[in-house]
Amino acid sequence: MLKKLQTFFENNFLPDNSPEEPIEHKLNLAAAALLVEMTLQDCHADEIEVGMVKQSLVDHLGLTYDEADELYALAETEKHQATDYHQFTQLISQHYTQPQKVTLVEALWHVAFADSVLDKYEEQMVRKICDLIHVSHKDYLQAKHRVQQAIGA
Repeated sequence: MLKKLQTFFENNFLPDNSPEEPIEHKLNLAAAALLVEMTLQDCHADEIEVGMVKQSLVDHLGLTYDEADELYALAETEKHQATDYHQFTQLISQHYTQPQKVTLVEALWHVAFADSVLDKYEEQMVRKICDLIHVSHKDYLQAKHRVQQAIGA
């Protein structure tokens, strides 16, 4: 899945004369991969979760709706392959500001709560990502509570 996601970003966002992928595109790829994977944590991708991911891709990464659909479709076809998050979380950890990291955590919580059921694997994934991108437990909990309040959970 990771190679196909990278190819998607290279084909859609790199200038033809660019010798190397700009860091912002690598960061977009990293965030998108984590959001897409969140939908798969409870063993089924609910349409509400999928819609939340696509909306996050549009809102936070600046993709068009068509690009968000295409990116999600690529990830969906590859969902059964093993995924390594280290390259993505390392990139985010190094280049995101703390507020950007917290915003990503909130987006992950929005996807986790989108179907009104917080699965234990969804919660574990958010916790693991927080650890890997150096988001404190306090920020993890505050982000969770902000999302719960925003959705009325």
